[in-house]
Amino acid sequence: MGKRGRAAERSRTRPAVIGGLIAVVVAGGGFGAYSLYGPAGDDGSTSADQKPVKTGPLSAAEVRTAATTFLTSWQRGRVAKAAAVTDDAAAAEAALTGYREDAHITGVTLTPGRRAGTAVPFSVKATVTYKGKSKPLAYDTKLTVVRRAEDGVPLVDWRPSVVHPDLREGDRLVTGESGTPPVKALDAAGGVLTEAAYPSLGTVLDGLREKYGKKAGGKAGIELRVVRKAAAKGADKTPDKTLVALSEGTPGTVRTTLSPALQDAAERQVAKKPRASVVVMRPSTGEILAVANSGHGFNTAFQGSLAPGSTMKIITSSLLIDKGLASAEKRHPCPKYVTYGGWKFQNDDKFQIKNGTFKASFAASCNTAFISQAKKLDNGDLTAQAQQVFGLGMDNWSIGVPSFDGAVPVQSAASMAASLIGQGGVRMNPLNMASVVSTAKTGTFHQPYLVSPSVDHRGLAKASRPLSPATRAQLRELLRYTAAAGTAAKAMSGLGPDFGAKTGSAEVDGQEEPNGWFTAWKGDLAAAGVVQAGGHGGDSAGPIVAALLRTGS
Repeated sequence: MGKRGRAAERSRTRPAVIGGLIAVVVAGGGFGAYSLYGPAGDDGSTSADQKPVKTGPLSAAEVRTAATTFLTSWQRGRVAKAAAVTDDAAAAEAALTGYREDAHITGVTLTPGRRAGTAVPFSVKATVTYKGKSKPLAYDTKLTVVRRAEDGVPLVDWRPSVVHPDLREGDRLVTGESGTPPVKALDAAGGVLTEAAYPSLGTVLDGLREKYGKKAGGKAGIELRVVRKAAAKGADKTPDKTLVALSEGTPGTVRTTLSPALQDAAERQVAKKPRASVVVMRPSTGEILAVANSGHGFNTAFQGSLAPGSTMKIITSSLLIDKGLASAEKRHPCPKYVTYGGWKFQNDDKFQIKNGTFKASFAASCNTAFISQAKKLDNGDLTAQAQQVFGLGMDNWSIGVPSFDGAVPVQSAASMAASLIGQGGVRMNPLNMASVVSTAKTGTFHQPYLVSPSVDHRGLAKASRPLSPATRAQLRELLRYTAAAGTAAKAMSGLGPDFGAKTGSAEVDGQEEPNGWFTAWKGDLAAAGVVQAGGHGGDSAGPIVAALLRTGS
């Protein structure tokens, strides 16, 4: 989805501007009297035999010409002409035709904003009409102009988000009777949950509707909605999204486990950091108490798939303790470097701990303390531990809305070693890591859930075995010590003694700063958060998680 620009105001007489190009927008009429630049024909193309093929960066005039032709043609209903000014005419024509015929959107007025390089933001105002019912539609989106390599012609880079920012490849805009009735979602105290009050819950509310709309006994209304590509529903499990309700229908009621106080606090905490996500849950039951993301287009907290960095050492430590390869109070190697599978691994700032315990290595997040044990493990050991004890990676969680259940694939050589410290092929999200620290705290996996299984009598995922009493005791001690005197101590200050925490930093190719992770428990609360490109987890995600544990205590 493109970043929304600031759109120019609609006016009868006030000119709209794309860069230095001026056009008068006439309400209800054509797009305006634009001056077109360059030797563009009716289809926006140039004649190859008139001049050599242009290369290099696009000029401001070329961007203005392509954008103007496309927007003018679209607004005037000349779909084929608008599509011809894109780099995928067939897809563009299908989408713009569907906009009119499937979405029943008419009276389109497009107002450009200020050009930024090759990008032109614009606002859309139109009317949705279906079976005698009408509602206004307004939103902002943008287009980008590119140069076609074979002939140098400037064209609109076609993507579904040009039509609407919520559209992805394969999605459609459709107006009609909704197949799924609306729902009224309640928090644990009986209050109504809305996206206006809790912006992070937009995708959650869409998911609740898709799963419980029919079961809750509501009646469908007439809506303009984004219908997701069928394959995406299976793979990404992204629910359809309602954009405009022409007829509201009658909602059914679904109660969730969300705490209004914690949800409000979570929204405020993630707003302090870009690309931040957090989940709060109750370790003893699995109830999800809060979920929030600072970006509201994708629910990273539930559906993200990110390397968890050193927070993965919670699972790895339980494996090493189970196998007798580590013990909290016993001496354990933490050298500057360890080589395994042809890769040379090191600690942050190349530190080492001489004659230290495993507890000291865990608290300092010593990578080599874990990599050094790789040669004593089988390739599938970590995968089995994650599945059998922590309930991860089996794609069987049923929390009430779409979620990703973590992935710890079987790997070999250097990739297997990297998995021990949360890199390699390991993928998690804050929901997964809140569950991991909850299992470490209680000793038994309780599948997280947002809607009680008593509502629809669904089964929850189970783990094959709990942590042994000895492993659980040592794992809790490792986490307590890290919260009291290790890398998590600053964030967790004042929250003890019944607490534990682990920090993490996960390197990402092409990203200057690593993703910062933090997961912790306090009493019967657990939380996990990630700040993408946030740097060290104790400094980025740590304050978010700790603040929520304080709020709920």
